[in-house]
Amino acid sequence: MRIASLLEIKKDLKQKTKQELIELILKLTKYKVENKELLAYLLFESAYENHFISKIESEIDLQFAHIHFKSNYIINKNIRKIKRYIVKQIRFPKQKETEIALRIHSCKNLVKIQSKYNFNNIRHQMLTRQIEIIRKALAYLHEDLQFDYELELTELLEQVLSLIHI
Repeated sequence: MRIASLLEIKKDLKQKTKQELIELILKLTKYKVENKELLAYLLFESAYENHFISKIESEIDLQFAHIHFKSNYIINKNIRKIKRYIVKQIRFPKQKETEIALRIHSCKNLVKIQSKYNFNNIRHQMLTRQIEIIRKALAYLHEDLQFDYELELTELLEQVLSLIHI
């Protein structure tokens, strides 16, 4: 089966009535949860980006609070699950500011876990990878925002360095 190009789909959508478009969108949301989540973001949360960020940050805090600390394997597994959730939420807005804010928030929680429990090399590598991703995303922001986020990032790096030297 040949899949239509984006241009063909766009042309066909322009010919549809409002009711037909609504039915098509509802069919899309029935079959995949991600489509429904994206549509909910676009309809309800895209206009209020700060509210969206704070909602996701509180969800991240909740997920970090529910981590089971039985073993390092379980802790790392839960952290990877949280990281997948963050990446999924970052895909919707496609704004670097949102991405950086959520990644910095998760790194702060990860530093708390590193300081509470014994130092773990895998968690440290996760943390350094996240910091590298944040640094790459900073290059796309305006200079004023870069400066603000760079301050937060240096504080985070100081905390990470203090963990290593303990």
